[in-house]
Amino acid sequence: MDPLLQDDFATVLARNPGEDEFHQAVAEVLESLGPVVRKHAEYHEHSIIERLCEPERQLIFRVPWVDDQGRVRINRAFRVEFNSALGPYKGGLRFHPSVYLGIVKFLGFEQIFKNALTGLPIGGGKGGSDFDPKGRSEGEVMRFCQSLMTELYRHLGEYTDVPAGDIGVGQREIGYLFGQYKRITNRYESGVLTGKSIAHGGSQVRTEATGYGTVFFTEQMLAESGSTLSGRRVVVSGSGNVAIYAAQKAAELGAQVVACSDSSGYVVDEQGLDIALLRQVKEVDRTRISAYAEQRAGATFVAGGSVWDVPCEVALPCATQNELDGAAARTLADHGAIAVAEGANMPCTPDAVRLFHERGVLFAPGKAANAGGVATSALEMQQNASRDSWSFEHTEDRLREIMHGVHARCAAAADEYGAPGNYVAGANISSFLQVADAMLALGVV
Repeated sequence: MDPLLQDDFATVLARNPGEDEFHQAVAEVLESLGPVVRKHAEYHEHSIIERLCEPERQLIFRVPWVDDQGRVRINRAFRVEFNSALGPYKGGLRFHPSVYLGIVKFLGFEQIFKNALTGLPIGGGKGGSDFDPKGRSEGEVMRFCQSLMTELYRHLGEYTDVPAGDIGVGQREIGYLFGQYKRITNRYESGVLTGKSIAHGGSQVRTEATGYGTVFFTEQMLAESGSTLSGRRVVVSGSGNVAIYAAQKAAELGAQVVACSDSSGYVVDEQGLDIALLRQVKEVDRTRISAYAEQRAGATFVAGGSVWDVPCEVALPCATQNELDGAAARTLADHGAIAVAEGANMPCTPDAVRLFHERGVLFAPGKAANAGGVATSALEMQQNASRDSWSFEHTEDRLREIMHGVHARCAAAADEYGAPGNYVAGANISSFLQVADAMLALGVV
């Protein structure tokens, strides 16, 4: 890290103790910015780095709800409104037992730069709760969502803060949240939440967007190096929304997707994953990935272990943060991987990223590669604002166009600042310049 930025990072560590994921996200960005702050002294003079690393607002509140046995339960919820220099705060809500302030701040910090890369007028925020929807009844999930929104609604608005879904929050949860918001406010302000179902203002392609976008970026990254996705052997981690649709789009573009995973283990299907069956198992039956192998002749389930042990040419980590470490990265490189693109938020550890760069493996960071989800959320906001509805084909074309733009911005910034082919540096520098210039224009606020 450039000495000019070390004091800023020391301040982050001192002011945010114990928030390891947040520290990691900040370090990853600051390590790219040395050439920028040396070229543009005004960023340092106006404390842009320090201001960027401090959220504009942090909300923490309890969520009381009653389970099916009549017992009162208490969860903790968060909303970090990180930066609104480019537009209203935009970012998902995550329901998972691991959620605490440090994870929400890491996600919100990443969201600032991801949203800037899309070229759309949206700021960065994130939220969630330590509530676990797994194993809960429909009624319990609904009551929890209604209780959470009863507190959160006062901080939201289509020009203020626009949440979406994330891990544990899909169309079901967004529907319950929006229903309670509408009931409390007596307004059909459909642009206040994105990821809605088509039945009440959702956008075509939103379900598929993060996975599709990851593959569109990967396709461009390979093309830049004179290669292609067609005919490549692909492994995807996870088996949720992002993983399923990344696998689907990769297969449509001619790749052979042979493995995916969940927290219980992974499946290998040398015929190529059956996306319809995978969706049935994970989205309808809501069961473990082992059920896929039980219903698919020739597929194998491996309990535990690492999906990255499966040889591939293209790896798409789409599960959760820090799932792919240095040892897994070495295994991928040894098996001939040529490209890795993050479908999840920060799934690769710093050791893994360093190894990919050392071994010449193309690497796309999540803030660039998985920006398709929030980009399509912004397209949903556009449709809601104009009382319009776009076709699947038109929306997918807009998504592809946006992801090509994200790739072009990353590549151009990397070239300009002496790091050609380094998509981490390109993504960090391009997005930082956009946000920093907006902050300077707005004054000290």
